[in-house]
Amino acid sequence: MYCYKRLQLWRCLTISSKEIQINEEITEKELRIIGSDGTQLGIMSAAQALELAAKSNLDLVKIAPQAKPPVCKIMDYGKYRFEQAKREKEARKNQRVIDVKEVRLSLNIDTHDFNTKLNNALKFIKKGDKVKVSIRFRGREMGHPEIGQATMERFAKACEEAAIVEKPAKLEGRNMLMFLAPKPNK
Repeated sequence: MYCYKRLQLWRCLTISSKEIQINEEITEKELRIIGSDGTQLGIMSAAQALELAAKSNLDLVKIAPQAKPPVCKIMDYGKYRFEQAKREKEARKNQRVIDVKEVRLSLNIDTHDFNTKLNNALKFIKKGDKVKVSIRFRGREMGHPEIGQATMERFAKACEEAAIVEKPAKLEGRNMLMFLAPKPNK
Protein backbone atom coordinates (compact mmCIF):
# COMPACT_ATOMS: atom_id res chain seq x y z
CA MET A 1 0.00 0.00 0.00
CA TYR A 2 2.87 2.38 0.85
CA CYS A 3 4.46 1.81 -2.58
CA TYR A 4 1.13 2.52 -4.29
CA LYS A 5 0.67 5.82 -2.40
CA ARG A 6 4.19 6.82 -3.34
CA LEU A 7 3.54 5.94 -6.98
CA GLN A 8 0.27 7.90 -6.88
CA LEU A 9 2.07 10.96 -5.42
CA TRP A 10 4.83 10.76 -8.06
CA ARG A 11 2.21 10.51 -10.78
CA CYS A 12 0.43 13.61 -9.44
CA LEU A 13 3.59 15.65 -9.38
CA THR A 14 4.80 14.70 -12.83
CA ILE A 15 1.61 15.19 -14.83
CA SER A 16 -0.24 17.71 -12.69
CA SER A 17 -1.55 20.86 -14.32
CA LYS A 18 -2.37 24.16 -12.60
CA GLU A 19 -5.78 24.62 -14.20
CA ILE A 20 -7.10 21.13 -13.42
CA GLN A 21 -7.11 19.65 -9.91
CA ILE A 22 -6.43 15.94 -9.57
CA ASN A 23 -6.41 13.41 -6.70
CA GLU A 24 -5.24 14.94 -3.38
CA GLU A 25 -5.50 18.51 -4.74
CA ILE A 26 -9.31 18.22 -4.55
CA THR A 27 -10.36 19.45 -1.08
CA GLU A 28 -14.17 19.89 -1.32
CA LYS A 29 -16.31 17.93 1.14
CA GLU A 30 -18.91 16.75 -1.36
CA LEU A 31 -18.33 15.85 -5.01
CA ARG A 32 -20.51 14.51 -7.82
CA ILE A 33 -18.60 11.54 -9.23
CA ILE A 34 -18.69 10.14 -12.76
CA GLY A 35 -17.19 6.70 -13.33
CA SER A 36 -14.53 5.83 -15.90
CA ASP A 37 -17.22 4.41 -18.20
CA GLY A 38 -19.34 7.60 -17.97
CA THR A 39 -21.91 6.37 -15.43
CA GLN A 40 -23.07 8.63 -12.57
CA LEU A 41 -21.82 7.24 -9.26
CA GLY A 42 -23.60 9.89 -7.18
CA ILE A 43 -22.53 12.45 -4.58
CA MET A 44 -19.83 11.36 -2.10
CA SER A 45 -16.92 12.72 -0.10
CA ALA A 46 -13.51 13.36 -1.63
CA ALA A 47 -11.96 10.55 0.45
CA GLN A 48 -14.48 7.98 -0.83
CA ALA A 49 -13.97 9.16 -4.41
CA LEU A 50 -10.18 8.91 -4.07
CA GLU A 51 -10.59 5.39 -2.69
CA LEU A 52 -12.73 4.40 -5.69
CA ALA A 53 -10.16 5.88 -8.09
CA ALA A 54 -7.29 4.09 -6.30
CA LYS A 55 -9.12 0.75 -6.52
CA SER A 56 -9.42 1.07 -10.29
CA ASN A 57 -5.82 2.41 -10.55
CA LEU A 58 -7.02 5.68 -12.12
CA ASP A 59 -7.04 9.37 -11.17
CA LEU A 60 -9.81 11.56 -9.75
CA VAL A 61 -10.01 14.68 -11.95
CA LYS A 62 -12.16 17.76 -11.26
CA ILE A 63 -13.81 18.56 -14.60
CA ALA A 64 -16.44 21.13 -13.52
CA PRO A 65 -15.23 23.13 -10.49
CA GLN A 66 -17.97 25.79 -10.82
CA ALA A 67 -20.86 23.30 -10.41
CA LYS A 68 -22.65 22.73 -7.08
CA PRO A 69 -21.32 20.25 -5.96
CA PRO A 70 -18.16 20.14 -8.13
CA VAL A 71 -18.11 17.35 -10.72
CA CYS A 72 -15.18 14.93 -10.76
CA LYS A 73 -14.47 12.06 -13.10
CA ILE A 74 -12.44 8.92 -12.57
CA MET A 75 -10.06 8.63 -15.53
CA ASP A 76 -6.48 8.04 -16.60
CA TYR A 77 -5.18 11.62 -16.40
CA GLY A 78 -1.98 10.91 -18.36
CA LYS A 79 -3.99 9.52 -21.27
CA TYR A 80 -6.39 12.48 -21.07
CA ARG A 81 -3.52 15.02 -21.23
CA PHE A 82 -1.94 13.12 -24.14
CA GLU A 83 -5.19 13.16 -26.14
CA GLN A 84 -5.73 16.85 -25.31
CA ALA A 85 -2.19 17.71 -26.50
CA LYS A 86 -2.81 15.69 -29.66
CA ARG A 87 -6.04 17.64 -30.39
CA GLU A 88 -4.26 20.98 -29.80
CA LYS A 89 -1.43 19.96 -32.14
CA GLU A 90 -3.95 18.97 -34.83
CA ALA A 91 -5.76 22.31 -34.45
CA ARG A 92 -2.46 24.22 -34.79
CA LYS A 93 -1.57 22.20 -37.89
CA ASN A 94 -4.87 23.07 -39.59
CA GLN A 95 -4.78 26.80 -38.92
CA ARG A 96 -3.38 29.12 -41.57
CA VAL A 97 -1.45 32.23 -40.59
CA ILE A 98 -2.17 35.05 -43.03
CA ASP A 99 0.81 37.28 -43.72
CA VAL A 100 0.59 40.84 -44.98
CA LYS A 101 3.02 41.43 -47.85
CA GLU A 102 3.85 44.92 -49.04
CA VAL A 103 4.16 46.21 -52.60
CA ARG A 104 5.54 49.73 -52.94
CA LEU A 105 4.65 51.79 -55.95
CA SER A 106 5.90 55.24 -56.89
CA LEU A 107 3.88 58.16 -58.20
CA ASN A 108 5.44 58.14 -61.68
CA ILE A 109 5.85 54.37 -62.13
CA ASP A 110 6.54 53.06 -65.62
CA THR A 111 4.47 50.32 -67.29
CA HIS A 112 7.04 47.53 -66.96
CA ASP A 113 7.71 48.31 -63.28
CA PHE A 114 3.95 48.46 -62.65
CA ASN A 115 3.49 45.01 -64.27
CA THR A 116 6.35 43.54 -62.22
CA LYS A 117 4.81 44.83 -58.97
CA LEU A 118 1.41 43.58 -60.12
CA ASN A 119 2.76 40.08 -60.80
CA ASN A 120 4.39 40.00 -57.36
CA ALA A 121 1.13 41.07 -55.70
CA LEU A 122 -0.85 38.43 -57.62
CA LYS A 123 1.67 35.77 -56.58
CA PHE A 124 1.23 36.78 -52.90
CA ILE A 125 -2.56 36.78 -53.23
CA LYS A 126 -2.58 33.32 -54.85
CA LYS A 127 -0.60 32.01 -51.85
CA GLY A 128 -3.38 33.34 -49.61
CA ASP A 129 -1.61 36.38 -48.17
CA LYS A 130 -3.00 39.89 -47.92
CA VAL A 131 -1.21 42.65 -49.81
CA LYS A 132 -0.56 46.18 -48.60
CA VAL A 133 -0.04 48.51 -51.56
CA SER A 134 1.69 51.78 -50.70
CA ILE A 135 2.84 54.92 -52.48
CA ARG A 136 5.22 57.29 -50.68
CA PHE A 137 4.91 60.94 -51.71
CA ARG A 138 8.18 62.87 -51.72
CA GLY A 139 8.61 66.63 -51.92
CA ARG A 140 6.36 68.31 -54.47
CA GLU A 141 4.53 65.02 -55.12
CA MET A 142 2.39 65.87 -52.05
CA GLY A 143 0.62 68.46 -54.19
CA HIS A 144 -0.76 65.74 -56.52
CA PRO A 145 -2.54 63.04 -54.48
CA GLU A 146 -5.01 62.50 -57.36
CA ILE A 147 -2.21 60.92 -59.46
CA GLY A 148 -1.49 58.49 -56.62
CA GLN A 149 -5.21 57.74 -56.31
CA ALA A 150 -5.40 56.97 -60.04
CA THR A 151 -2.36 54.65 -59.79
CA MET A 152 -3.96 52.81 -56.87
CA GLU A 153 -7.27 52.42 -58.72
CA ARG A 154 -5.41 51.09 -61.77
CA PHE A 155 -3.60 48.57 -59.53
CA ALA A 156 -6.85 47.47 -57.83
CA LYS A 157 -8.57 47.09 -61.22
CA ALA A 158 -5.69 44.92 -62.49
CA CYS A 159 -5.97 42.69 -59.38
CA GLU A 160 -9.76 42.41 -59.33
CA GLU A 161 -9.84 38.86 -60.75
CA ALA A 162 -7.89 37.41 -57.82
CA ALA A 163 -8.42 39.94 -55.01
CA ILE A 164 -10.92 42.24 -53.38
CA VAL A 165 -10.12 45.68 -52.01
CA GLU A 166 -10.28 45.21 -48.27
CA LYS A 167 -9.44 48.84 -47.45
CA PRO A 168 -9.58 51.43 -50.26
CA ALA A 169 -6.69 53.81 -50.99
CA LYS A 170 -6.36 56.51 -48.35
CA LEU A 171 -3.73 59.19 -47.82
CA GLU A 172 -2.13 58.88 -44.37
CA GLY A 173 0.60 61.47 -43.92
CA ARG A 174 3.08 61.08 -46.79
CA ASN A 175 1.87 57.56 -47.63
CA MET A 176 -1.16 56.37 -49.54
CA LEU A 177 -2.18 52.87 -48.45
CA MET A 178 -4.56 50.27 -49.84
CA PHE A 179 -5.13 46.68 -48.64
CA LEU A 180 -6.03 43.78 -50.93
CA ALA A 181 -7.24 40.38 -49.73
CA PRO A 182 -7.68 37.12 -51.65
CA LYS A 183 -11.20 36.48 -52.94
CA PRO A 184 -13.02 33.98 -50.71
CA ASN A 185 -13.46 30.51 -52.21
CA LYS A 186 -17.06 29.57 -52.86
